[in-house]
Amino acid sequence: MASDDLCYMTATEALTRFHAKTLSPVELMSAVIARSEAVNPKVNAYTYTFYERALEQARAAEEAYASGGETRPLEGLPVVIKDFHAVKGEITTYGSRVFADHVPDHSVPTVTRLLDAGAIMHARTTTPEMAHAPHSSSLLWGKTRNPWNLDFGPGGSSGGAGAATAAGMTTLADGTDGGGSIRIPAGSCGVFGFKPPFGRNPTDRAHPRESLLHYGPLTRSVADGALMQNVMAGPHPDDMCSLRPKLEIPGELEPVKDWKVAFSMDLGYFEVDEEVQANTREALQTFRDLGCTVDEVDVGWDKSVLDAWTVIWEGLFWATTGADYPRIKYDLEGFVRGILERGAQHSLSRFYQTNLVRGEMYQTLAPILEAYDILVCPTNGLPALPIDHDLADTDFRINGRTLTTSNHPGDVYVQWQLNYPFNLVPECPVASVPSGFGSNGVPTGIQIVGRTYDDVSVFRAAADYERARPWAQHRPPV
Repeated sequence: MASDDLCYMTATEALTRFHAKTLSPVELMSAVIARSEAVNPKVNAYTYTFYERALEQARAAEEAYASGGETRPLEGLPVVIKDFHAVKGEITTYGSRVFADHVPDHSVPTVTRLLDAGAIMHARTTTPEMAHAPHSSSLLWGKTRNPWNLDFGPGGSSGGAGAATAAGMTTLADGTDGGGSIRIPAGSCGVFGFKPPFGRNPTDRAHPRESLLHYGPLTRSVADGALMQNVMAGPHPDDMCSLRPKLEIPGELEPVKDWKVAFSMDLGYFEVDEEVQANTREALQTFRDLGCTVDEVDVGWDKSVLDAWTVIWEGLFWATTGADYPRIKYDLEGFVRGILERGAQHSLSRFYQTNLVRGEMYQTLAPILEAYDILVCPTNGLPALPIDHDLADTDFRINGRTLTTSNHPGDVYVQWQLNYPFNLVPECPVASVPSGFGSNGVPTGIQIVGRTYDDVSVFRAAADYERARPWAQHRPPV
């Protein structure tokens, strides 16, 4: 098998071949490393790499399979870990010069679970400073590019993970999602991404009870996403909100024939590029072809949703970082300083009022999810942002219409993607799957939104859609 074919092999196929002894973890890791060395200079998806150590661990995995003994669920599979996730004993920079030499004394629970399950970390992936942007660029690590078109970004904040997965630089990747940071790059890079519902996967001890933030997988197939999710999920002592009992996504996912699918093109207030709209309609036709009824619905949301998410996002950032702001201020990018300074202005009453908005959002969403099996909408309003896009650009336009309003001049940076509203109703599981390509060659995606804590239905819909409209044969030209 050609080296590039190995790099694009799914994790589930690789595990089958490991057990059959027709593929060695060393062969797979060697191919992935070679691909990374060839492609990363173009896309800049990595911060630190651990190639020699990864090959040693792959040799140990090879021996485990050769012995015929018990192996772990992810034994020998390459994985990249976002450089926003603490890994004990390894420099973790959070994409910031402030943390350029920071070495955590613990690992986040989901990372520990992936590595304890036998996955081998061969690299860390790029993220914007403090993971606070949907565009992966930082003063510390530079710009990460989209492997489908190097003139565009891969989205963020898990942009390096999305780019590496799409480019065959890894088999598995992890991400975090506080406003779409898994789903944005999944959409822009043409891969699968999953935001689990609040509590399904444990969060880091640094963000206790934070319902906005979710750890989850980015993969090239739905089955690989389920494989990772089944390792990452479950109760953990670091997170009092992690759910019992652990949910397992079944290996066999039934078709969705006769399901009722609701769709909204704009969630009530987003501007969506015409190419994205066309690809979304084609994706909806796929569900019709699968035997589903598809109806357009009015979610009833407006820019009060944007205001609520912004207040929480900025306030959370100030609460966790504000005490150090005088010391670190001039090491931060101007865009990040702006988020922090706005966060300092939010009152406690305004912060609590966001809960009222979240309740109002669910009052209109819940009847839809009761009447329909899933809700579908675009992942992003554009395929991707140009690589040199200024996130503070207040003249940002889609379909010729400016996205900036007088009430929201500072948060135009999130108005090109339709993900963050579902972080405000965090109990809903949401996946992003590919829907096509823009004329610039960059992928587009749709989101599949499930009822609260109904992860299995989201995976069923994604898997059936993938069977009808496989995307694995598409590879970026990089």
